[in-house]
Amino acid sequence: MELETAVEQAAEVRRSTRTGAFLRKLKKYRALLIMTVPGLVYLIINNYIPMYGVVLAFKTLSYDKGIWDSPWTGLDNFKFLFNSPDAFTITRNTILYNVVFILVNTVFALLVAILINEIKGKAISRFYQSTFLLPHIVSMVVVAYLVYGFLNQDSGLVNTILTKYFHKDSIAWYSEAGYWPYILVIVNAWKNAGYLSIIYFAAIIGIDKEYYEAARIDGATRWKQMTAITLPLIMPVILIMTLMAVSSILRSDFGLFYQVTMASGPLIPTTNTIDTFVYRAMVQLGDIGMSSAAGLYQSVVCFFLILGANLAVRRYDKNSSLF
Repeated sequence: MELETAVEQAAEVRRSTRTGAFLRKLKKYRALLIMTVPGLVYLIINNYIPMYGVVLAFKTLSYDKGIWDSPWTGLDNFKFLFNSPDAFTITRNTILYNVVFILVNTVFALLVAILINEIKGKAISRFYQSTFLLPHIVSMVVVAYLVYGFLNQDSGLVNTILTKYFHKDSIAWYSEAGYWPYILVIVNAWKNAGYLSIIYFAAIIGIDKEYYEAARIDGATRWKQMTAITLPLIMPVILIMTLMAVSSILRSDFGLFYQVTMASGPLIPTTNTIDTFVYRAMVQLGDIGMSSAAGLYQSVVCFFLILGANLAVRRYDKNSSLF
């Protein structure tokens, strides 16, 4: 009996210690925790509360009955989705575009970050950082009209150069699907690689300068310093950013694939992704059930992709994984 009492008292002491430590951490970091409240509220309102709508993937929505009273259809929406000839196309397009985006953006961002790090003047360095970051904050609607200004068949800059200086026929860019995989990769890199380069630049300037000084004493070239010091030391950051990108590999930038292409019909086979498919199914066809099924399919696959990618990274370097 005395032994049981002693064990209970010891357990109570441990619980009290853990509770006290937790409360002390809350008090210590209360300012930071308060700063997270707006983001947390935004996340709950925009990401968690709407999750109840996932039931629409298993129902036929009746507007007069509402979501909860609409009839259940089981997996019929998924059967219709996967029996559709568009299912393979939209999945293929989404994955392939994102794989290319990840590769191109990572390489370009690393190149820009390394080059900015070579600039000695702080003012010039900050100017280039701002210049590369600026496209990331530009609305995709603005980007769409910038691209249209270049590619408009009648008065676009590209066609003007082709006809005036090279004496070529103008190209109907918004009717020729073959050009758009390259155009979208370029636009995406222009808009997003700059933001990624700032993250890599921040990682690079955090490297101890003594490594480079020792390498220079040993006669290492700039290329050798980059491959033997810079890239290995920022590899954890590269892996984390790649993991975050892989987690969204089945999600596409709706503005890039719908607004930049001006929703052109002839481009749909090349530019149709899961997100644009969901939009067209919901708005143009009015099929809420199938669009919800496509969205759920997208989320579930992304969930398992991030788990798999994180597991692979943990085997390579546990400290570089997300969890």
